[in-house]
Amino acid sequence: MNIGIIWGSDSGDTEDVMEYMVKKLSKYDVESIHVESSSINDFTKFDLLLLGISTWYDGDLQSDWERFFPTFQKINFRGKSIAIFGLGDQYSYEDYFVDGVGILAKEVIRNEGEIIGNWPTEGYEFAESKALLNKDLFYGLALDEGNQYELTKDRVDKWLSMLGFILSDFDLVVKSQ
Repeated sequence: MNIGIIWGSDSGDTEDVMEYMVKKLSKYDVESIHVESSSINDFTKFDLLLLGISTWYDGDLQSDWERFFPTFQKINFRGKSIAIFGLGDQYSYEDYFVDGVGILAKEVIRNEGEIIGNWPTEGYEFAESKALLNKDLFYGLALDEGNQYELTKDRVDKWLSMLGFILSDFDLVVKSQ
């Protein structure tokens, strides 16, 4: 199985999470692509896609994703399984926590893709989120590096295991584009 991780990061936190995932998935064929360097083909050539996004301010997409979003809306995801991980601030932006996850998930679903890797809302404190599948689940993994940094690696490990991956503790040289 070939896995693509397409991500964007302004502060470096989403990039750090992506790099950690790549290390944990060293037993697999993983390619990391920054969304600003991506094309429609990058979203269709993988068996599985992991999308990484942060939410900024009042529910805004990360800047590279925001620029790519009109193209993203045109991608046909039929037959594709996609898992999304997102970063946000549940306290300072409690009405917009990880909105980027929901914005991407809804476009994938609208364009006939399947969202996998729903994550429980338990353990978070927020008021609203576009990332909610229902009151108990986010569309994807929710991370809060500013307030719950110490939980990130454990959450990532559990999410990747939930997706069916056997995790590795070995380093991997990432094929980057």
